[in-house]
Amino acid sequence: MKAIIVEYVGKCLTSSRVKAECQKPSGLLVQQEIPMWKWDRITMDFVTKLPKTSNGDDTIWVIIDCLTKSAHIIPTRETNSMETLTRLYIKEIVCRHRVPISIISDRDRHFTSRFWQSLQSALGTQLDMSTAYHSETDGQSERTIQTLEDMLRACVIDFGKGWEKHLPLVEFSYNNSYHASIKATPFKALYGRKCRSLVCWAEVGDVQLTGPEIIHETTKKIVQIRQRLQAARDRQRSVIRFGKRGKLNPRYTGPFKILKRIGPVAYKLELPEEPMEIMDQEVKQLKQSRIPIVKVRWNSKRGQEFTLEREDQIRAKYPHLFSNITLAFN
Repeated sequence: MKAIIVEYVGKCLTSSRVKAECQKPSGLLVQQEIPMWKWDRITMDFVTKLPKTSNGDDTIWVIIDCLTKSAHIIPTRETNSMETLTRLYIKEIVCRHRVPISIISDRDRHFTSRFWQSLQSALGTQLDMSTAYHSETDGQSERTIQTLEDMLRACVIDFGKGWEKHLPLVEFSYNNSYHASIKATPFKALYGRKCRSLVCWAEVGDVQLTGPEIIHETTKKIVQIRQRLQAARDRQRSVIRFGKRGKLNPRYTGPFKILKRIGPVAYKLELPEEPMEIMDQEVKQLKQSRIPIVKVRWNSKRGQEFTLEREDQIRAKYPHLFSNITLAFN
């Protein structure tokens, strides 16, 4: 009887979804090795669909060292060729730190191009492609790059179309902020000592300064950036994939049909479409730009949820929602 009960419970979908875990997860896990030295293993991603600057840049290339968490933030264009990106990569990474052993990235068209793969093969660098959930990355690096991208988008909205000239301050602020995972700032982990800077550039607060106007303006921007960085970290601590998950909610969403196998632990799934509707629209007016926003109603098993989303992103992903309505800001 005991064996029959165990078999029955094991096949029960409801039980599998709601029962509490009492053992370590089973299955094949791909965990990256701890890097032996700084900038041996790096992770990179693109922040796209940003307001176009006077130089034509609309994308930020984020490259992070997995060991020290130090980062380089490079402005670029979404339409740039792989040859142009390669020159940036050699200038900003190879010339400063040497050729890395491995690169972790998603399956962006740039990273899956034949040119990029042949280049890294010639340099002796291993490419570790991940799925949308980064199953081949360690959690700390994934959290770091998500936090940095969140902060970058917030700063771009604040700075408008002039965001490009403030990126060095963003990189400086990030690399000199404390990381709990390494118990230090990325700058100190990379160079072995604290960065020599004004006291007010290390702490957020009201500080009286004397000197050229550019010092006052720089200090003001750094305080603003660091506040955005702290807000981004606070948001990342509360984010859980597939939406909010309370104590009594199911442990996972599913099951879903497997369409094909992508990697050792990566699969393409057939996900159901959530019914949704655009309820309202508005325009967020910034100093130098206007950003169309839509209020979206999502109908899921948890009930109705409402979020504010960028109109261009929703239009690109769900074009059918705009077939029967005319938005006021078009």
